[in-house]
Amino acid sequence: MNIKMPEFDVKKFVKGAGSTLSRVVQLTEEKLGTSEKTEMDARFEHLSERSDSAKLWTEKIMRDTEAALIPNPANRMEDFIFEKIEKQKPKRLSNLEYLGLDMIEGGGEFGQDGPYGSALIKVGQAEQKLGSCERDFIGSAGMCFIQPLKKFLEGEMKTITKEKGVLESKRLDLDACKNRVRKARSMIGQQAKDGISPEVTLEQAERDLRVAQSEFDRQAEITKLLLEGISTTQATHLRYLHSLVEAQVRYYGQCNKIMSDLQRELVSMRPPTPRLRVNSEDVDLTCGPPYLSKFQTQDSSQHYQQTITLHPAVLTTSGKPPLSISPENFPIVDDSVIAALVADSDPNDISVL
Repeated sequence: MNIKMPEFDVKKFVKGAGSTLSRVVQLTEEKLGTSEKTEMDARFEHLSERSDSAKLWTEKIMRDTEAALIPNPANRMEDFIFEKIEKQKPKRLSNLEYLGLDMIEGGGEFGQDGPYGSALIKVGQAEQKLGSCERDFIGSAGMCFIQPLKKFLEGEMKTITKEKGVLESKRLDLDACKNRVRKARSMIGQQAKDGISPEVTLEQAERDLRVAQSEFDRQAEITKLLLEGISTTQATHLRYLHSLVEAQVRYYGQCNKIMSDLQRELVSMRPPTPRLRVNSEDVDLTCGPPYLSKFQTQDSSQHYQQTITLHPAVLTTSGKPPLSISPENFPIVDDSVIAALVADSDPNDISVL
């Protein structure tokens, strides 16, 4: 079987290598200050600086937005890889959704009929809703803000960068031709002595200069038109920014509604009457009148310390409205009752709810 090898253009390769070498020499001479450099006009330089600034800040804003939406850098890298290989991004639970799942499972273990277990389940369900809203917001922000900015950088901005690189190459070729013309003119006398026709060498150098100047001017015009188009992109990016803000408003509005509803549900689940908690046990205070009991214990340092005070806020009697009672008017309970109530209890574990 005959395999046809691609033809290799030696002349084209040699010409390209020669141009590259000439550019390197020209750039080196410019760095050393031994060669002149063609400067662009002020308008072009202004447009070029604005283009560089637009590229820099668009990249920063895009990266910061991605970091705000997906704080985990490993997840961002994973999404980037899947995007490059054109595969669907992996679906992962958010931290809020993981929290909600654990709260729901924990509430089931503690008992969904109990106040703490049922509250855990309610909060867990709300956290899952928040996680779902967060995922929707990340998707919306990515579509309406990040993706357009990324498309701008990989499209228009990439084209401008490429054309500016081509223009720089044409500028180096132009300056190299200018140097060859100057050298050809300065060597006219020496070539005449050596029997070489100076007109032929100078004519070739000037012809190369005219070609280089024409290519440079054409590339400068193309690049300038692209740079002028950058100013029109800001109006488009402003619309993207408005879309991002609208997505945030929707997201935070949904979150506020979810949490407000949750707060109302938790308030409705609270016990309607004051309770005393001793060692995580709730003791209903409505079975008797309000109490105020104080007694002191004496420690090894002969210091007296108050150990418990009960302060129900109101007294409710059948058929009568609640009565406000000041603590000094509360009846005193016998110490034996209080002692039995808080037996084997740490005073720090006692509170009125």
